[in-house]
Amino acid sequence: MGKRAAPAGRRRTPSSRRTGGDRRGPARRLALPTLVLMTGALGAGVALAHFNGPPATASAAPTTAAPTRRAATAKPKPRPTPPKSRSTPRTTPRKPTVPQSGAGTFTTAQASGAAVGDNGVLRRYRVQVENGIALSARETAAEIQEILAHPRGWAAHGRGRFQLVSENADFVIRIATPDTADALCARQGLNTRGELNCETTDGVVVNLRRWMLGSPTFAGPPTEYRHLIINHEVGHEIGIRQHMDCPGPGKLAPAMMQQIKGLNGCRSNAFPYDEDGNYITGPIVS
Repeated sequence: MGKRAAPAGRRRTPSSRRTGGDRRGPARRLALPTLVLMTGALGAGVALAHFNGPPATASAAPTTAAPTRRAATAKPKPRPTPPKSRSTPRTTPRKPTVPQSGAGTFTTAQASGAAVGDNGVLRRYRVQVENGIALSARETAAEIQEILAHPRGWAAHGRGRFQLVSENADFVIRIATPDTADALCARQGLNTRGELNCETTDGVVVNLRRWMLGSPTFAGPPTEYRHLIINHEVGHEIGIRQHMDCPGPGKLAPAMMQQIKGLNGCRSNAFPYDEDGNYITGPIVS
């Protein structure tokens, strides 16, 4: 017999022919996304292992965590050490060297000025400095001019007027080396022993050693001692012929005292008058 023909209008579909396949179809369809998810999860696990290190196992040896490195901070550059000062330690200033002898000739200061003082006889003086010594005649004359104009000096208290000139002088003030000073003073019968000043017939002789170094008995710098030298010797010029002694322990020594020979209890002093204008005097000595 021949096969029956299917009724008209009814066709077999592929699904009616693969019933068994149709049952497994959904499972397969589910399996594919599941596999994709598992693969994704596994991939995520691999990614975690990559960033966080391998998973710890019971048999794995303990590991020491790598020390955390701190962010490097720039070290401040060391400040340069300032160079050590090469200043020399403080020392006592050296005393100037005073030559023992000189040429024996003198240079007159070419200088002049107005008279100082309001009362008394006008006495004109000139200043001479021995040649060959490190002392300017003009500067020395200016210093002596200031000494005679001091408010505690002779001129300020009516004991005379004084004027610096370069010629036609009434007396001369000479600055000489010790040997030359001795020679000039010896003409007057005075023994100055290379240390002292003196008054001569034509003026005053100042020992260069005393002018530059002062006196070991005088409590003051040489610049102040120069006031005593001029005030003492000019005191003789204005008529005070005799020397004075200390008026009492602790009192100011008179300017007319030979203070270089000792103070006898007095305080050294360079001026004829004190700060109140009182004349400083003492017992007369020969």
